[in-house]
Amino acid sequence: MIDKAISYWKLHTFPILMVLTSLLFYSTFGYHLPRTDFIKLISLYFALFFLCYKLIQFEKWNFTFLIVSGTLFRMVFLFSEPNLSQDFYRFVWDGQLIINGINPYLHLPKDLVLDLHRKFPNAMELYNGMGDLSASNYSNYPPLNQLIFALSALLTGNSTMGSIIIMRIIIILADLGILYYGRKLLKKLNKSSHLIFWYFLNPLVILELTGNLHFEGVMLFFFICSLYLLNQNKWILAAVVYALSISIKLVPLMFLPLFLKYLGLKRSMMFYVLVGGVTLLLALPFYAPEFISNYSQTIGLWFSNFEFNASIYKMVKYIGVQWDAKPWELIKTYGKIIPIIIIAWVGLITYIRNNKNVNSLITSMLWILSLYYFLSATVHPWYIIFLVLLGLFSKFRFPLLWSLTIFLSYFAYSNAAYKESGLILILEYIVIYGFMFYEISRLQVKNQLFHKNSL
Repeated sequence: MIDKAISYWKLHTFPILMVLTSLLFYSTFGYHLPRTDFIKLISLYFALFFLCYKLIQFEKWNFTFLIVSGTLFRMVFLFSEPNLSQDFYRFVWDGQLIINGINPYLHLPKDLVLDLHRKFPNAMELYNGMGDLSASNYSNYPPLNQLIFALSALLTGNSTMGSIIIMRIIIILADLGILYYGRKLLKKLNKSSHLIFWYFLNPLVILELTGNLHFEGVMLFFFICSLYLLNQNKWILAAVVYALSISIKLVPLMFLPLFLKYLGLKRSMMFYVLVGGVTLLLALPFYAPEFISNYSQTIGLWFSNFEFNASIYKMVKYIGVQWDAKPWELIKTYGKIIPIIIIAWVGLITYIRNNKNVNSLITSMLWILSLYYFLSATVHPWYIIFLVLLGLFSKFRFPLLWSLTIFLSYFAYSNAAYKESGLILILEYIVIYGFMFYEISRLQVKNQLFHKNSL
């Protein structure tokens, strides 16, 4: 046993040392790093990304080693309170509301906090933690996400940390599920199965999902499972699972038109009916006459009120201000136009692309979501994790590069006014757009050469 351990150490000395160093850095992120310390934050993040790259380079066929490493990185955060995001306070709040028989879609936290202080002792802590913006709006988290919040509250009572631990375990299990189904799907599509570790070991994924308790990973677990089932021609079960993905986060709704060509008219209609039916069934426990208007009002804020880490919107705003446009009016107008552009883009991609196999389908999804985030006025770091996963099944790697540069956006939290740096934004997006156009042009050259050689 000891001889085997010594032999393993000799064979994997550098990777083991890299894992130990990464564990130390993740521990610093989880327990010792305020988000205001930008220099330390970005230095650790870039170091973790480099270590991720080297681990995959050295051990890309040693799946057990990489699975254990990625799991250990996540377990570091198990007992930490998220320090880069305050969204978890609202998660725990909504969960407490549900187990106390209160619909989170019908009541504003600011209207309830004084009355609820008697029902759950941590009400004031949660209210203060979530911030004025969240406290002044209805919940925007879809029904299945709400049920996870409720489960965590039900299992741990009034313990904020207890709820955090339960939610974190669910997110870790979801990432393991993505690893499992993602690897299987890569094999089915004749792609290198080790590519999935660019998701599983990616510092952005680990920090924003396990560390900061964002539920994109749970959504992506159902999403990638659904794609795998579709590839296996199990489209009925795939529709049910796809609805679960939508009921965690609404983003997969954008891709529904793409299934018209993939499934054909008759089966796609049945697919849509099943997705819609399961989604409505999950929303049924929360239904009330005000549900739709309150939820739509909250979702609308993301299009017309907030701005963070935007690219194209920032250019539009800069030009508009030169022409004496008022920023608060400009963003509202911009927010009304963007959904129209995205709907048209989805229609165009649905019409012009083949979408009759999973490879084409995923690439179409990648370009729909990319344009959506390029146009969005708000692009938080965890948003692009969806792009990272989609990119692994395509020929494009710009989402991986974006997962490196997007952490620069945390500069905004280094000052009390949350003011973004125009220079940092320009740097982030010049790198991303430059590499994306390089990949597109390189692919076009390859296709031209292929056609010439086949003549």
